[in-house]
Amino acid sequence: MKNLSQRILVMGVSGCGKSHIGQQLADTLGSTFIDGDDYHSPANVAKMASGTPLNDDDRSEWLDTLAALFAEYRARGESLVIACSGLKKRYRDRLRQGDPALQILYLEGSRELLLERLETRAGHFFKGDTMLASQLADLEPPSEEEAFNASITLSPQVIVAQFAATLPEPSRSPR
Repeated sequence: MKNLSQRILVMGVSGCGKSHIGQQLADTLGSTFIDGDDYHSPANVAKMASGTPLNDDDRSEWLDTLAALFAEYRARGESLVIACSGLKKRYRDRLRQGDPALQILYLEGSRELLLERLETRAGHFFKGDTMLASQLADLEPPSEEEAFNASITLSPQVIVAQFAATLPEPSRSPR
């Protein structure tokens, strides 16, 4: 039986657990995991580290790079999970240029819980309430038709299991 590969975007604002849940999901599905933050330009990282939010122009090349990764894995018939904020619908549409059948897992949570998580996170360039406020202002939450929405009050294991259960059965087999 042919293995149906999947390309999956794990999205949400900073502090929602995209990287952690994305890695767990990739492990569960036997997929490659990529943290979109690793593909930001040095200028974008420096900008965020200084407390300045990114704008659409800053994100443009980054989104094109991630869309190209989705396209590359699609062309090879391989599964890929990318963690990326995907804040605006037009960003997600741009990512879909790499794979029109892109599956989306949206991690949502309260501002208070997100801020609490950010304040306890060490070693990450994304800092503080101003940056979170900017992302929340930019966020265009996906509809239930566009994405599987999961509350970050649930454990990562529950979120991964619930989302994986929505995928076609053959995609759960290893690459």
